Amino acid sequence: MAIGGWEYDRAPIDLYGCSVFWNNIPCYEIGASAGYSFTESDKLTFQFCESPFYTRDNRDMYSYNLLWNGNHGWFNAIYSINMIEYLPGRFINYIALGNKFTVDKLTLELDLMNRASRRQTFLLKDISIMGEISFRPTEKWNIFGKMTYDVNRSGSDADMCVLPGTEMKMIGGGLEFSPLKNRSHALRFHANLFYSWGKNANDADLMQNKTTIFDIGVKWNMNLLSFKR
Repeated sequence: MAIGGWEYDRAPIDLYGCSVFWNNIPCYEIGASAGYSFTESDKLTFQFCESPFYTRDNRDMYSYNLLWNGNHGWFNAIYSINMIEYLPGRFINYIALGNKFTVDKLTLELDLMNRASRRQTFLLKDISIMGEISFRPTEKWNIFGKMTYDVNRSGSDADMCVLPGTEMKMIGGGLEFSPLKNRSHALRFHANLFYSWGKNANDADLMQNKTTIFDIGVKWNMNLLSFKR
């Protein structure tokens, strides 16, 4: 689904600690997209697809998404406006603003998302903020810190990702090491630590009050379908 934000845009294998929204949005749906590049650096994409909230009883629900990708040197953007059907004939609106700022070896990703439905205060009642700063002292090392904040004070049942009554915060960081000089993304080791606190109205969710997550691992890109020697 064409939803804005850098956290949402990344491959899951490249993410370690994520927002409540990210952990609960079904992001792969059948649909069609049409794009237009109005400059060399800017592209608009319109997408029509199935709603991620369809059920066996309500399968004929859809999502209408408008996405802007902008690449302007030190500033890159993934913005979207989304109208997503959560019940037949009833829609929730997303305004997702994904911002990336790069200066030399330092990168800041800042995502701002507002969600609203009919008959509720439109701005700042149901929001998510995700921020990650990373520093690459060399090609082999990446050091990063991240924070997320999800809150839903809308009093509406329209948001099925961040449930009403939720106010969760998370902070953490870690490092990545890619030891292969000429194939920097083929092998990667990582270690990270995240801590979350607050109230999550979804008690089945991974992120709960006073929860610590410690993660170490390795990523190996084997290129099994490549015949290059």
